[in-house]
Amino acid sequence: MNTVNVIGGGLAGSEAALRLADLGFSVTLHEMRPDVPTPVHRSGNMAELVCSNSFKSKKPDTAAGMLKAELEMLASPVYQAALDASIDAGGALAVDREAFSQSVTAALEAHPRVQIRRGEVASLREAACDCDAVILATGPLTADALADDLAALTGTDQLAFYDAAAPIVMADSVDRSIAFRQNRYEETGAGDYLNCPFDKDAYDAFIRELVGAERVVKKDFESKDLFQACQPIEEIARKGADAPRFGTMKPVGLTDPASGRRPWAAVQLRAEDAAGQSYNLVGFQTNLTFPEQRRVFRMIPGLEHAEFARYGVMHRNTYLNSPRVLDVTGRLTVAERSIGVPIFVAGQLAGTEGYTEAIRSGAHVGLSVAALLRGIALPAVPSQTAFGALMRHATDPATHNYQPSHVNFGIMPPLAVPIRAKRERYAAFAERGRAAMEAYVDRLAQVGLLSVKGEA
Repeated sequence: MNTVNVIGGGLAGSEAALRLADLGFSVTLHEMRPDVPTPVHRSGNMAELVCSNSFKSKKPDTAAGMLKAELEMLASPVYQAALDASIDAGGALAVDREAFSQSVTAALEAHPRVQIRRGEVASLREAACDCDAVILATGPLTADALADDLAALTGTDQLAFYDAAAPIVMADSVDRSIAFRQNRYEETGAGDYLNCPFDKDAYDAFIRELVGAERVVKKDFESKDLFQACQPIEEIARKGADAPRFGTMKPVGLTDPASGRRPWAAVQLRAEDAAGQSYNLVGFQTNLTFPEQRRVFRMIPGLEHAEFARYGVMHRNTYLNSPRVLDVTGRLTVAERSIGVPIFVAGQLAGTEGYTEAIRSGAHVGLSVAALLRGIALPAVPSQTAFGALMRHATDPATHNYQPSHVNFGIMPPLAVPIRAKRERYAAFAERGRAAMEAYVDRLAQVGLLSVKGEA
C-alpha cells in the first residue's frame, strides 16, 4: 500500500486525503493547528473557513456554478459536506461554518486509511519522510519555516499579498426596526439577507470615519499589495467616497420598507449558522483595529448596538508563482530531485483562489498522485471545464505578473461560434463544460481512478 503525506488540513488537503484514502492509499494528514495557531483560525478542525462562509453562486450558468457541477460529478466528499451544512443565502451556497468543519473532521477521523498528526512541518524534507508522495496544501497561512524552505528549494521568491476577513455580529444585537430582510430584486420580507440602509448624510459621515480610522497594518496599499476579491472596505472607500456604494454597499434591487424607496447605500448581512444566531457583514473585509471596528461599524444603521462575535482581521497570504514552478497536474517538479519523492501542491498555496477552487484542486492533485503511484496515464482535465481552464491559466509559463485567480469565463477557451448575448454565451460555456466534464469522468472510470462514473 502506497503512503501519501498530506501537509495541511484545509479544504484542499482534506479533499485530497479523503479521495486518496477512498482509492486505497494510506494517508497521513499533518495539521499544525491547534498546536500552532494562525492569526485567523479559531479551532483545530479541518476545513475551517476563516473569511466568508459563502462558496459563491449555485447558478449553473456561472463559472462558480460550473465548478460545483464538476465537484458533484466527481462525488467530492468535502463538497457534499458543504451541501449538508448549507444555510439559506439566496442564489449562493453558504454553510454553517462550524457544522461544516466538524463534518469534514469527523469524516477524516473515522476513515480507516487516514492518520491525523498534529504539529508543524518545517521543511519539505520533513514532509517527505516515510512516504511515496507529498501533497502540500498548507494554504495562504503557510508557516514561515516551511514557506522559506519552499522558496529556497524552488529557486524563486515566495509571493504574497494581503488578504482580509469580515467581522461577524450577533443576530440579537441587530436592530430589526431598521435592518430589513430582503434579497436583491425580490419582494420585501422574503429574503435570506438582512439589509442596513443608509441615507446620503449617514453614508457620507460613515465614509469620512471609515477612511480616517486607525489601521492594524499602517501602510497605504497599492493595488498589487491586495488580493482584489478581498480588499478591505476602507481601502475601497479610499479610492473614492462613492466606490463602496457602487460595489459591496450598492443598494440596487433593494427597497427600504420604512421609506418605500431604494436606500442611498446598504450593508448586507448574511447568516453564519443554520440557527441564524450570527451574521457576517458581506464584503466588509477590514484592516481596522478592533476598537475602531466597534466605533465605525456601529455607525451602520441597525448596528448601533452591535455585539461582535468576531472582528475582521488582515493577514499576509502566501502563494507560489505557479506558472514558473508547477505543471498542469499540480506537480512541483523543480524541487523534486533534491527531496527524492514526488511533490504536488494543492489549494491556495498553488496560486488559485476560492473555497470551491480549493476543494477541486485537492481532488485534482489527489487523482494526479493516485495515477502516478499506480503507473496510470492521467486523463487531462479538459480546458472547456471551469477547473481545466483555471489550471491552464495558473500553470501557463506565458502568464506574467501572476496573482491567484478564481474560475471565471474570461480564462475559458472561446466558443467555436461566438455568441453576443451575455446570458446565452454563459449558458453555452456551461453546457460545453458539462459535456467535457462528463467525458473526462468517463475516462477516469476507464483507467480505474473512479469505480463508476461519479463514485470514488
